[in-house]
Amino acid sequence: MSENIERHAYDVLIIGSGGAGLRAAIAAAEGGAKVAVLGKSLLGKAHTVMAEGGVAASLANVDPADGWETHFYDTMRSGHFINNYKMAEVFAKEAPARVLELEQWGAVFDRTPDGKIMQRPFGAHTFRRLAHVGDRTGMELIRTLEQKILTVNVDVFQEITATKIFTDNGRAAGAVAYYREDGRFALFSAKAIVIATGGWGKAYKVTSNSWESTGDGAALAFRAGAELVDMEMVQFHPTGMVWPPGVRGILVTEGVRGEGGLLRNSEGERFMEKYDPQRMELSSRDVVARSIYKEVQAGRGTPHGGAWLDITHKGPEYIKRKLPGMYQQFMALADVDITKTPFEVGPTIHYTMGGLRVDALTCATNVPGLFAAGECAGGLHGANRLGGNSLADILVFGKRAGDGALEFLQGSEGTPKLDDAEVQQEIERVLKPLGNEGGENPYAVHEVLQEVMAEHAGISRTGPSLEEGLQKMLELKARAEHMTVPGSRVFNPGWHAVQDVRNMIALCETIIRGAIERKESRGAQWRLDFADELDEYGKVNFVHKLEDGEAKTFSAPVSEMPTELQELFQLGAAPGIAKSAKKE
Repeated sequence: MSENIERHAYDVLIIGSGGAGLRAAIAAAEGGAKVAVLGKSLLGKAHTVMAEGGVAASLANVDPADGWETHFYDTMRSGHFINNYKMAEVFAKEAPARVLELEQWGAVFDRTPDGKIMQRPFGAHTFRRLAHVGDRTGMELIRTLEQKILTVNVDVFQEITATKIFTDNGRAAGAVAYYREDGRFALFSAKAIVIATGGWGKAYKVTSNSWESTGDGAALAFRAGAELVDMEMVQFHPTGMVWPPGVRGILVTEGVRGEGGLLRNSEGERFMEKYDPQRMELSSRDVVARSIYKEVQAGRGTPHGGAWLDITHKGPEYIKRKLPGMYQQFMALADVDITKTPFEVGPTIHYTMGGLRVDALTCATNVPGLFAAGECAGGLHGANRLGGNSLADILVFGKRAGDGALEFLQGSEGTPKLDDAEVQQEIERVLKPLGNEGGENPYAVHEVLQEVMAEHAGISRTGPSLEEGLQKMLELKARAEHMTVPGSRVFNPGWHAVQDVRNMIALCETIIRGAIERKESRGAQWRLDFADELDEYGKVNFVHKLEDGEAKTFSAPVSEMPTELQELFQLGAAPGIAKSAKKE
């Protein structure tokens, strides 16, 4: 019996309603395209709102020596040079314009005494670079984009989950989705598709990510033929909440350290002095996370297995003005007054540097008509992301993805066709787990998935453990084919979990496969059996593609920087500092 399907036709379909998706929609709509945005949650509830500390851009409002060259330098250096250099260059050059554009659209940033956008320091940034709104920057970014999208011709579909991307002769053709409220299906034909669904932090139990972060878009694109890159690079943010257990992993913004917070172990030692004496608490995230982990392993952790973060020396008035969200978060969730006492923090899964492999200028994947932007796209951040680069990323490449989709429309002929039989087959697959008993419980499968990732692909890794983890993942993948849930499709969270778990398993397999192949320690990839960073692995990215339904991993050369960009790193110091020194 065939399903009665709601049907829509658009020029550009955006899957994901966070910062990258909304920015892409604005760009495509302003170019005259008929645009739809699909959001898994309510509009304004995307994970972008969880970004707190700021958006990185070389506005040079506080440190005049800053410039795109220094931002590029910091981004490449933090990424341990396996970044797509062209993405990093475009990103550093365009971030200031995107932030100023946001201001013109009504974003209310904190201000310097002379009225310019205030910028704060952040880990591994040479200069004070993060434009911010207290510690609620992501929320202000989403609010502004929501207001802007009302001025252009964009249809927004809320609380709807896409389950498959269709292709026609290899070209993206559309997607099928269901409304989470009652399970009604909708079919969206499209001439171009932009994936902007964020990361997959919920594959781990201790994470700063919210429930939406299950990698849906990346998994859908992967199954449609798109390539993934750098999947082994999963970022542990050094400071998540540790206690009480119910809030473990919730983000403690890097802005706390940016505003002067100090890390100490159980012995009161400011331990970052021995791990990075120059940058200390403002070292890169991979270094700080590993340092906390080492202190805990050495028996110098806090009562609940973390480190103390202390900002009391800045005074109550300063803390409440600069970090209002953090003050309220700890009071509400942990009954801790951070103006009076240190608090416990520890590493938490925060961000995925890897993702869909895209063109640096257009955000196009290897599937014609399919684009990606934001956290679900790889390349920009390499082996480790700088704090604040994520919000700038979604603005810069959100716009470029929308523009890229427009350019594709102008250069392509005809409208791709959808196969009704293929659509019905997908709907039957999605409905199959419903109303059945005796199969695998999706929540139980998810719990095992998180245990496997924590044990075998966590902050520290070894070859034998990764190989064991891969075998467990393949077994779990087979179990997941038989997930069942009781009840109907109306308000059924278990049914939604089936889709989420399937997507996370597909991506987690590539995380482990990439970690096995990268036999070195670099950025977020910390191999205890290969402790050094090796030149040979600095020349390759690991890429994943489905072939006959099986994930295959191969290496691809890191693109070589042109001479003028290489010279920035031959200065021996950040270019902005070098320029400043020459002037003096």
